[in-house]
This record gives sequence, C-alpha cells and structure tokens, in this order.
Amino acid sequence: MKLNYFTKVARKIATVLFCVCAIAFTWQGAFFSNNAAVAAPQTNLIAVADNPSEFAEAHKDFVRDAADKVKKTANENARKVDDATDSGNFVERKAKRDRNRIERTADEHAAKTEEAIDKSTNVFERTVEGIKDTFSK
Repeated sequence: MKLNYFTKVARKIATVLFCVCAIAFTWQGAFFSNNAAVAAPQTNLIAVADNPSEFAEAHKDFVRDAADKVKKTANENARKVDDATDSGNFVERKAKRDRNRIERTADEHAAKTEEAIDKSTNVFERTVEGIKDTFSK
C-alpha cells in the first residue's frame, strides 16, 4: 500500500514539474518573438557606422546630463537639510560634506566615462580605416 502511495505522489510531482517547465519555456519564447523591445535595433548600429564622432558626442551629452542631474539632486537634498535645521549642527555639516563628495564623484565618473567613449570611438575609427585600407589595395 505504501509503495502505491509513493508512486502516486512521485507521479504528481513529476507532472507538476513538467508543467512548470513547459510554462516557463512557453513564457520565454513569447518574449523572443517580439523584437519591438530590443534596446539597440540594428538600424541604429548601421547609423553609428556612418558618423562615429556624432555618436560619441551624443553619448557624452547623455553622460554630462546624468552627472548634472546627480549634482542637482545632491544640492536639493543638502538644501532640504539646511532648511530643516536652523543651526549648523552635525546633520547639516554631514549633508554638505555628502553633497560635495557626490558632486566630486559625479565629475570623476563622468570624466572616466567620456574618456572610455573617446577610446572606443577611436578604436572604431581605426578599425574602419584599417578595413578601408585593406579593401582599397
């Protein structure tokens, strides 16, 4: 009797596991059929090949905007703390130190990211020039 019960439970567990796997694979396949949600469609990649410096400037502008938004948020938070406290207590000084640190870090990260964009753009341009030279000979 116990063996029969064990086989029934094992069969139900196997059935449930199979159904869960089937649902997971079906769900995953539904996302691959729709290409509208692709982050960088191929048409954008072709446009990049035409003018890499314009592409690099657009990304640098994005990085600068992000750094400016981070600085703005840090300044707003420090201002809110300053408005909430009338005296120069520990919390206010800490908020100002944090603001300065966040601004400095945002500038450093933006500069590093812009440098990386320049390097990748230069590599791309050198590669394109090498390919052009190879086919022109």
